[in-house]
Amino acid sequence: MSEIFRESIKTLSDWAIPLLLVVIPLLAHFKKVKVYETFVEGAKEGFDVAVRIIPYLVAILAAIAMFRASGAMNLFVTALSPVTELIGMPAEILPAAIMRPLSGSGTLGIVTELINTHGADSFIGYLASTIYGSTETTFYVLAVYFGAVGIKKTRHAVPAGLIADTAGILAAVFICRLVFG
Repeated sequence: MSEIFRESIKTLSDWAIPLLLVVIPLLAHFKKVKVYETFVEGAKEGFDVAVRIIPYLVAILAAIAMFRASGAMNLFVTALSPVTELIGMPAEILPAAIMRPLSGSGTLGIVTELINTHGADSFIGYLASTIYGSTETTFYVLAVYFGAVGIKKTRHAVPAGLIADTAGILAAVFICRLVFG
């Protein structure tokens, strides 16, 4: 059963993106959507948004740099490592899990370091990659996109985003233990 499941996941992951690259333009064609013109209009709007979010982006990146340089990351890892052992998550993954809600590029650096240290085909490599793909840069999204449209009160967005990130991490640990463990 486990081997069939692994092969099914591999086949699905091999074909997902090529299938989407064919299906989306075909659906657009049948719905009479002008794909190129729509893409160009979206790119124009994206450029305008990019210009508006630069100050928020600089602020969040500076905060992340201070967080890591201050040693707060190491304190979090030390404090939370007993909890990670209970759920079957190696302590080495914790910096990536903590950084992910803050910064995609910071997390990518940590994941790259983990893969270089432990190997791409190690459990840690699989888990780090899965966490990277199954969680969101919650605070980055809030700072940049809410800031770009002028939202000052995030209401339930922070707790909802962090709950979703936690669910993504727990699901990644469970699925990686199931498939690779």
